[in-house]
Amino acid sequence: MNDRIIKTEYSEVMQKSYIDYAMSVIIARALPDVRDGLKPVQRRTLYDMYELGIRYDRPYRKSARIVGDTMGKYHPHGDSSIYEALVVMTQDFKKGLPLIDGHGNFGNIEGDGAAAMRYTEARLERITQEAFLADLDKDVVDFLPNFDETEKEPSVLPVKIPNLLINGSEGIAVGMATNIPPHNLAEVIDATKAYMKDENITTRELMRYVKGPDFPTGGIVINQDELLDIYETGTGKIKIRGKVEVEKAKGGRVNLVITEIPYPMIGANISKFLMDVAALAETKKTQDIVDITNQSSKEGIRIVIELRKDADVENFKNMLYKKTRLEDTFGVNMLAIADGRPETMGLKQIIKANVDFQYEVATRKYRNLLTKELEKKEIQEGLIKACNVIDLIIEILRGSKDRNMAKACLIEGKIDGIKFKTKESKIMATQLMFSEKQANAILDMRLYKLIGLEIEALINDHEETMANIYRYEDILARRDSMAQVIMNELDEIKEAYGGARRTEITNAEEAVYMEKKMEEMDIVFLMDRFGYAKTIDLQTFERNKDAVLAENRYVFQCKNTGKICLFTNMGQLHTIKAVDLPFGKFRDKGVPVDNISNYDSAKESIVFVSSQTDLNLYRVIFATKSAMLKVVDGGEFDVAKRTVAATKLNDGDEVVSVVTIKEQRNIILQSKDGYFLRFALEEIPEKKKGAVGVRGMKLGANDYLEAVYYTRNTDEQSVEYKGKMIELNKLKLGSRDSKGVKVRV
Repeated sequence: MNDRIIKTEYSEVMQKSYIDYAMSVIIARALPDVRDGLKPVQRRTLYDMYELGIRYDRPYRKSARIVGDTMGKYHPHGDSSIYEALVVMTQDFKKGLPLIDGHGNFGNIEGDGAAAMRYTEARLERITQEAFLADLDKDVVDFLPNFDETEKEPSVLPVKIPNLLINGSEGIAVGMATNIPPHNLAEVIDATKAYMKDENITTRELMRYVKGPDFPTGGIVINQDELLDIYETGTGKIKIRGKVEVEKAKGGRVNLVITEIPYPMIGANISKFLMDVAALAETKKTQDIVDITNQSSKEGIRIVIELRKDADVENFKNMLYKKTRLEDTFGVNMLAIADGRPETMGLKQIIKANVDFQYEVATRKYRNLLTKELEKKEIQEGLIKACNVIDLIIEILRGSKDRNMAKACLIEGKIDGIKFKTKESKIMATQLMFSEKQANAILDMRLYKLIGLEIEALINDHEETMANIYRYEDILARRDSMAQVIMNELDEIKEAYGGARRTEITNAEEAVYMEKKMEEMDIVFLMDRFGYAKTIDLQTFERNKDAVLAENRYVFQCKNTGKICLFTNMGQLHTIKAVDLPFGKFRDKGVPVDNISNYDSAKESIVFVSSQTDLNLYRVIFATKSAMLKVVDGGEFDVAKRTVAATKLNDGDEVVSVVTIKEQRNIILQSKDGYFLRFALEEIPEKKKGAVGVRGMKLGANDYLEAVYYTRNTDEQSVEYKGKMIELNKLKLGSRDSKGVKVRV
């Protein structure tokens, strides 16, 4: 037993195991191979469809059948990952060159997902058969055992084009990620041919052909000057804008129509863009928007923004670029598996790797074809030779007892046991020297092959075979010949599948948006007891003053350019911009403050609300449940963040009261058990907002501060406590940190 126990450091075991796992994810799942531009799940799905015979000219098959077969034979990692890969390979808005022809609901550009695999059907695209899978039967790539060694799968597909560039790729591995933009097929093929003609070509020269990325959603790349560095290093950021057109509408209005979107916007980000544009109007960042509609369809993107007559169209367009995702960034990281390890590669490196792969595939292909043609040549020459001595061969066949006797005569000239009609035939038979393959072909030959036209066809086939042998030997012997063959295939693919560029490449100036300054005005903030807030103008407030004060918990004047500060029992300060609050009629409902701030009414309650302007002018008193007090300069709460800690609290404590000091002179603390303590505000020290404060009142066991009141020296103020009226200014003036007076009821 002890012989099987290995003592080792736990950290070393964990490190080795994690490295093994990480490399498995990197190599076998998340990153594409530079040679065919495919991840393992994509390669296995395409190969399985090829094996199932789901060709472009045959009927569609259920996606569930493809997914199940792929999972059972090659990719035992769950059906969802296989189906997601299949779906992406059908989507022309994600892939510049879709590899699978989908039939049914495979999702759309606006982020709606594909239907379940039991409803959709698929088959290979024609280009996938012709450029990805065509030569698999010619031993051009290595085949490896699958996960349970019951099947064989290709280590890489014999792709004839730089698919990694054409379709791009994205994936997240362990500690690394890849994000390669798609490119135009015709441009990439031209660049590949240019590299094959001159392997010393520079990246700058290659970019005469590959202008930049070509996204299936179109758009405008606006940092052309930065592309050279991106394609040399394999990393960088591509800035891309949507395409916007201006259309005249009825009544002298103008419509901005978005016809192309940035590639990163596809999916749910289109809905987010619409919400962001609507928010610009709701938050009064702009008053130019009349309406926004999404008229997109299968024909393409069409988002229409109706503007006012006097709108500054150029300024509004720049605002969209600055404030929404109509201008976005595509982070390039051209990471792929090369020679079995992950490597960040530039444009030239990717093309070089693909060209080297093409030469390797072509070499194996034409070697294999040459071998087959040489075998055909041997048999054809044997049959032609047999036609010249056909009478002798018939005599041998008739005189032989079995096939082996006849075969021995044809190969070695052995005539033992064979009956001949003449001595001449016997002598000629000893001189026969056919090869074994030729002898088998002669013995298997049917008599109708010996008539005139068949012999002529045989001679023609032989001439064609000799021409093929000469051609294949030339291709294998001369690199120039092989290069020409590869370039011819590239030209055929370009002619059949090449298309015009969709993405415009240019240098554009940064969008400059001149934000209109809001005209500052006095408004009145209202918040009712349910937490609904709004603002109204001063005239509306004056006309409805009594109703406003009766129906709202907080009412105060502030600036429309200022902020509203909410202090909660949990010691938090939440800020709201006044402009974010609905401004309008007194009877409008308003909006819950939960919706426009970080305040959560389910976890905390509001203790005090004030304008930022008021806080800057005055000091603030904090009182907590455990009777901790402090004064803080209100300027400390002029913060940029939406939420900060307004005070520090001990465990289990919470804020009871927050008040700005204006004309108050005395503070009265009331505990749950009926103790009242009145003392001067000067006794409370000023602290920073991050301090706990000082004790204001001695509390008995299980007692706590229940209420806080403030008075001026001349005030006559009464409060009701358990049915008894207490005159606050007649309470004995005490000192801070004493017990106070017990009120008997």
